[in-house]
Amino acid sequence: MWPGGSRGPGGPAGSGPASLSPVSHGEEISVSRVFDAPRELVYRAFVDPDQLCQWFGPAGFSVPCETVQSDARTGGFLRFTLASDADPTHSAPVDVTLNEVVEDELLVAHADIGAIADAGRTARIRLRLEFLDQSSGRTTLELRQDSSRHEICDNPEAAWESSFTRLDSLLRRSL
Repeated sequence: MWPGGSRGPGGPAGSGPASLSPVSHGEEISVSRVFDAPRELVYRAFVDPDQLCQWFGPAGFSVPCETVQSDARTGGFLRFTLASDADPTHSAPVDVTLNEVVEDELLVAHADIGAIADAGRTARIRLRLEFLDQSSGRTTLELRQDSSRHEICDNPEAAWESSFTRLDSLLRRSL
């Protein structure tokens, strides 16, 4: 859910036992990630403005907390600005419409992402996030992102990986 094209995120993916597991390649990205936290905490990190701004954004980008708005219900929204850490004037609005919400279990949405400076055009992506209980209080996140991924990011898997590494840190602090 971020702008970029060739100028944006897409560095090397993180490593370690909690890294993304690509499920399929091609036009749709489909990945699975296990978090060492209960499903409710992982879900909340996606819909709570105070948490989203602490972890969301690929390497080199962040979300200023004052820009985050959330109405986490079917028909609701998430709105925020994604800003370059190197030059905060290079920022893009992100407007997520929540098409389906099952609290602590499912988020289905489409995101309209504005271009950073003159780096490209506005893009729309569709996302599906499933939060699945695992043993020992762990959660598997199954993420699917549609084929428009190439409009906004050269390497969406690496971009998600860098965000999820930051999410791991936030979840560890929350436990």
